[in-house]
Amino acid sequence: MQYEQKFIFSLLLTLIVEIPIAVSFVKFLFNHKGIKISKIVFTGLMASALTLPYFWFVLPAYISSRNLYIFFGEILIIFIEAIVYNQLLKLKLSETFVVSMVANVASLFMGLVIR
Repeated sequence: MQYEQKFIFSLLLTLIVEIPIAVSFVKFLFNHKGIKISKIVFTGLMASALTLPYFWFVLPAYISSRNLYIFFGEILIIFIEAIVYNQLLKLKLSETFVVSMVANVASLFMGLVIR
């Protein structure tokens, strides 16, 4: 499989894993019933669309160690996505950080298992 095909697969896996987590956390764990599911889904799409290409195509040019690349990339993505969730959904930053962290750890884990 070519690198670009792996990216598309990774993007789909990320969306399949992270968006349901975001919906569950926002609607049920943090009890924000007034936020529409469609808005949460849109926000999840935006967050992944902003971060995953950077992770796949930009960061590898600067960090050659796979372990450091994954570690620093995931940390940066968690913070960026937390800000995206915060700005678009108007949630507390602490809530969006939890959503982003859990969603990204889950998608990373799934990617490693499937790989």
